[in-house]
Amino acid sequence: MLDILVAILFGLVEGITEWLPISSTGHMILLEEFITFENVSEDFFSMFDVVIQLGAIMAVVVLFWGRLFPFKKVRDRKHPSGHIKIDMDIIRMWIKVLIGCIPAAVVGILLDDFVDAHFYNGIVVSIALIVFGVAFIVIETWNKGRVPKVNSIDEMDLKTILIIGCFQLLAAIFPGTSRSGATIVGALLIGVNRTAAAEFTFFMAVPVMAGASFLKLLKFGFSFTALEAAVLLIGMAVAFVTSLLVIRFLLDYIRKHDFKIFGYYRIILGVIVLLYFAIAG
Repeated sequence: MLDILVAILFGLVEGITEWLPISSTGHMILLEEFITFENVSEDFFSMFDVVIQLGAIMAVVVLFWGRLFPFKKVRDRKHPSGHIKIDMDIIRMWIKVLIGCIPAAVVGILLDDFVDAHFYNGIVVSIALIVFGVAFIVIETWNKGRVPKVNSIDEMDLKTILIIGCFQLLAAIFPGTSRSGATIVGALLIGVNRTAAAEFTFFMAVPVMAGASFLKLLKFGFSFTALEAAVLLIGMAVAFVTSLLVIRFLLDYIRKHDFKIFGYYRIILGVIVLLYFAIAG
């Protein structure tokens, strides 16, 4: 029962922090410092930390299904019962998303074990929280009053996409950076408006997080005890429901506010964690 409660807690943290630009990986690493499972293996825990993101991904798929699924059923005079038509605008959007994912995907495959061994710790997380917290405040202050050059994903060109993809790369290397935070900061810096930046971040998460989860499952071997299967499914389900609420909140929030509040939160949390490790060490 305790492990089930821990799975619920991890699912809540994942669902809240995955989409807010405050770093889900960073929060999960910090949570592990205080709370762990009792009856699952260390290998399972390492896999669980990543695969729980599948629940968060499904929230994006459900909320944006009409903009992500390119095969539409259309009725006309020739086909009164309906026929399948491919929405080429959605295909073009997916091409942009996949191009943007290339930098993080390449580095993730090549350096996954190295990053796990050297950067998944509280100190790195704290520094990344602070650095990108400052970046949010500085960029939003600089950006105030400026008219965005890009107002939708349709308007993004190849250069814009690759720059955003390179910012996502930072999150793949340094836990605590925040994948959503890094891509949004990069997008704002080059003149993309907040809504388009957030939506493109959500869409880029689908292949990146699905690929990372698949790699972790391959390494783990798809072999679960009954408890491990229950823990993983419950964690994913909680992350899914929480993500539905958080994504809706964020999209509504950014229509009226900037991201400075998240920058201040990151800095405060980063300082607290640094102090904790300094005292504990």
